[in-house]
Amino acid sequence: MSDATKVAAAASSRDPAVGLAAVASLRGLLESLEELQVSNARSQGWSWQQIADALHVSRQAVHKKYRRYGF
Repeated sequence: MSDATKVAAAASSRDPAVGLAAVASLRGLLESLEELQVSNARSQGWSWQQIADALHVSRQAVHKKYRRYGF
């Protein structure tokens, strides 16, 4: 079983300490994956609007979040 699978399984634990730790780990993983894919999309010429549409957020929100990375 992969680490990601273990963390996902732990997220449904009845022990709040285990479950909340898993949620925090998943949140970090999600942020990393989103940053990676936003970078990938920008390098392939995607507009901020296309990225926002794919993430179901506003163009302003995604641009504000990632403009500091220089994408």
